[in-house]
Amino acid sequence: MSPHREHVCRPELHALPWHPDASSWVERIRDLTLSVWLDSGRPGGARGRYDIISASPLACVITRRGDGHDPMQLLREALAKYFAKTAALPDIPFVGGAIGLLGYEALAITKVPAPKVPALSFPDAHFGLYSWAIICDHCKQSTHLVIHPATPPKLREELLRRLKNTAPPRTTSTFQLRGNWRSEPAYANYTHAIERIAKYIHAGDCYQVNFARRWHNTYQGDPWHAYLKLRAFAKAPFAAWMETADGTVLCQSPERFVQCIDRKLLTEPIKGTAARDSDAERDQVLGEALQRSEKNRAENLMIVDLLRNDFGQVCTPGSVRVKKLFALEKFATVQHLVSTVEGELRADIHPLNAWRTCFPGGSITGAPKIRAMQIIAELEPFRRSVFCGSIGYFSVCGRMDSNIAIRTLLALKSDLYAWAGGGIVADSRCEEEFAEALLKIEPILNSLSASA
Repeated sequence: MSPHREHVCRPELHALPWHPDASSWVERIRDLTLSVWLDSGRPGGARGRYDIISASPLACVITRRGDGHDPMQLLREALAKYFAKTAALPDIPFVGGAIGLLGYEALAITKVPAPKVPALSFPDAHFGLYSWAIICDHCKQSTHLVIHPATPPKLREELLRRLKNTAPPRTTSTFQLRGNWRSEPAYANYTHAIERIAKYIHAGDCYQVNFARRWHNTYQGDPWHAYLKLRAFAKAPFAAWMETADGTVLCQSPERFVQCIDRKLLTEPIKGTAARDSDAERDQVLGEALQRSEKNRAENLMIVDLLRNDFGQVCTPGSVRVKKLFALEKFATVQHLVSTVEGELRADIHPLNAWRTCFPGGSITGAPKIRAMQIIAELEPFRRSVFCGSIGYFSVCGRMDSNIAIRTLLALKSDLYAWAGGGIVADSRCEEEFAEALLKIEPILNSLSASA
C-alpha cells in the first residue's frame, strides 16, 4: 500500500504582454472590489523586481482597536480555510494568499498603552484573501496571470476576458487638493516633545525614539490619480496602492520590513537621511558626508542591533548576521543609509509569526523598542494608523515580503493624511530634526499640490 500523499494545488499560469509600466494592468481591474497593487516602482534588482496586482478577494480579515482579535491568528485560520497546500512556481512570488496591512497600533503589545487621542476611522489590520494575481517581473521583463484553483469560475472567466483586451479603459476623473497642508504638532509643541525625549535618553530610559509629525488636507476626485502622480517621481521599491471599504492607502515606501523566501529571513532597515542635489558632484558629496556622519551611523547601528535581537527570537541560533552595514542608496529626492540583516527561520516558526514578532519595525520605533513605543504613545498627538505599520503579502507557497509603511498617505472620504518623522538621539538638534521630517515628506505634498 502506498503512503498517503497530501494533495498539493497547482495554480494556472498565463503569459501576458510585457509593459514596463504596470499601471495599465491595474486600470483593467481597478473597478473590481478592493484592488491592490504592490508596486516595485522601478525596475531592476531584488529591491525592485516584482509588481503584484489583484482584486476581488475571496474574503477579508479586518480588525479594529479594542475588538480583542489577534489579526495574525485570524489570518492563519482564514488561509487554512480558503486555500489548500499550494506548489510554488519559479520566479512567481505570489500564487494566492493574503495581501494587506498591519497598522502601527494593530497588535496589542504588552506594556504599551493605547494613545488617548481618537483614532482615524480606519482598520488596524486589513487583509484580503486573493486567489489570483498579475505578476510583473522587471528583471525578466515578463508578465503572468496566476490563478489559484480556489478562484470562482466566473471570476476566472472575467479576468481572462479583461486581460485579453489590449487597451485599458479610459478614465475621466481627476484629483485636486482643496486647501493648504496643515501639520501637527506645531513647532513649539514639537520642541517640547524633543526636549522630553532628550531627558528620557539622558536618564537611560532609551537610546533612540522615532518621533513623527502628521499633515492633513482635504481633496476632491479620485485618489488613483494622486497615486499615479506620486509614483511618477518617487519610484519607490516598496510602494503600494490599496483600496479598502474605509479608505485608500497610497504608499511610496523605500524600506523593506521582513522578507521570507525558502525560510530565509531578510530585513533592510533605513536610518540616516540626506538631501539629493541635481549636480552630480554635489550629490556625491552629500552622500559621502552621510556615510561618514557619526550621528547617522550610530542611529543605523542601534536599529541593526535591535533587529538582530528580533531575528534571534525566530531564527536558528547562529544564523543571524549583518550582510550589509551603512550602504548608501539614492532615491528620487533623498538618499539613505540602508543596512541588511538576514537569518534562517526556525522550522517550528510560521513566517507570519516572524512578521508578528518583529512588528513594528525597529527603524520607526527606536531602541529599546518597548520603551520607545511607550514614549511615542505619550508624546505624539495622534495615532499613527497605517503609518509606520507594514504592507505586504503572504503567499500560500510560503513566500512573504513586506514594507515599512513610511512616505504613506491615507485618503478617508474627503480627508487626506500624511506623516513623516525621524530618529531622535542624544545629540539631535530640534531644528534639524524638524527640517528632516519636512525633507522626507515635502516633495510628496508638493507633487499633489501641483496635480490636477
